Amino acid sequence: MPVPAVCLIVLDGWGLAPDGPGNAVSLARTPVFDGLWERCARTELTTSGASVGLPEGQMGNSEVGHLNLGAGAVVKQVLTRIDDAIADGSFAANEALRAAGARGREAGRLHLLGLVSDGGVHS
Repeated sequence: MPVPAVCLIVLDGWGLAPDGPGNAVSLARTPVFDGLWERCARTELTTSGASVGLPEGQMGNSEVGHLNLGAGAVVKQVLTRIDDAIADGSFAANEALRAAGARGREAGRLHLLGLVSDGGVHS
């Protein structure tokens, strides 16, 4: 028996939210989408927090969503891996960081470059 055709449609930025004046999708005329919505199978996905490998309450982005969709599984993001490493102590045991700290102590200075904010994947 042949397998029926399947089409995965990803609409970045097209979220599901209550209708209202601040919801551009609900205000737009979308006859093609409305027809697909009524006739075809569909599901809602959670696109933030642990569902996509981020800390709870952390909003996702397109890259995070596409990575998890493509993998077909939750992929822990760098932010979560760093948080986990700090929690389990492996961050402080990281040889590259320890060596950089030792060189910084010897030289009397250590230069760090990175993003420092609560923006998570949006920093």
